Amino acid sequence: MAANTYSHPEYLVTADELEEMMTKGGVRILDVTARLTGSLENAAEERCFSEGHIPGSVFFDVPSAKGALSDGASDLPWMWPSPEHVTEQLQRVGVNNGDKVVLVASTPRPGIDSGTMWCTRAWWTLHHMGVDVSILHGGVEGWVASGRPLDTGSSNVERGNITVTVKGLEARATKEDVLAAINGGSTCLIDALSADNFNGIDPGYGPRRGHITGATNVPYLSLVDGETAAFWPADVLEKKLTAIDRDRPIISYCGGAIAATVVAFALTLTGQTGIRVYDGSLMEWSRDDSLPMTDPSANE
Repeated sequence: MAANTYSHPEYLVTADELEEMMTKGGVRILDVTARLTGSLENAAEERCFSEGHIPGSVFFDVPSAKGALSDGASDLPWMWPSPEHVTEQLQRVGVNNGDKVVLVASTPRPGIDSGTMWCTRAWWTLHHMGVDVSILHGGVEGWVASGRPLDTGSSNVERGNITVTVKGLEARATKEDVLAAINGGSTCLIDALSADNFNGIDPGYGPRRGHITGATNVPYLSLVDGETAAFWPADVLEKKLTAIDRDRPIISYCGGAIAATVVAFALTLTGQTGIRVYDGSLMEWSRDDSLPMTDPSANE
């Protein structure tokens, strides 16, 4: 169950709450499960969704590199989309003005296709586009564990009529914002990737290993119980976020601005404001040798 001591418990819903919403109507369940190929195409609709999904849910391809919530014109994957693009994509999956959107996902390959980070990535974008959106606590796995059924096959929906607008671009940080944060020292920079990635042991997300100089490591998987959006209760979550200087503005990043949204979402749950996610993350930063990176493994 989602802890009732979060500052914003409304951003998570339990299986019981979702079932009640489904009975009353006015809810659109969007399944953002990932099963990414080497070319960053998402095969989850065929391999996962059609094999079993929450009744009434619709597949919403956020994970593809140029997916439903990405700027298709950018040379980098998963870059921030326009409100016009988001409007079109939400209308295609039947979202209407006034609907409650609930994001769900499973994790078909633990450590690779985390259901949590795709839910939080979709939430971060949609929330800042003014959409009334929450995440299913525990994901599809939690729904099944509660004894509830899954449907198979595809879902057909009528086109919706929602129109979204940007609620606030303060949700995004650019390369220039991160560089200013490093030089000014007034912003807390958080690396949401694993400790091995942070320390340069893993290959990383570009030509250079390690982390952006000055960053603090808070691995996104430390904030959830498993990989299915089961966030720790508020008191536990607060302890896991203690490495973050919450008296300063915060920028989180990762490889491609996906895992970074888990940290951003967890902070928001616990009442933090002034959080931005670095859109390009290491896929952009590590390409530019003029930008400072630290590789602890280089000294070993």
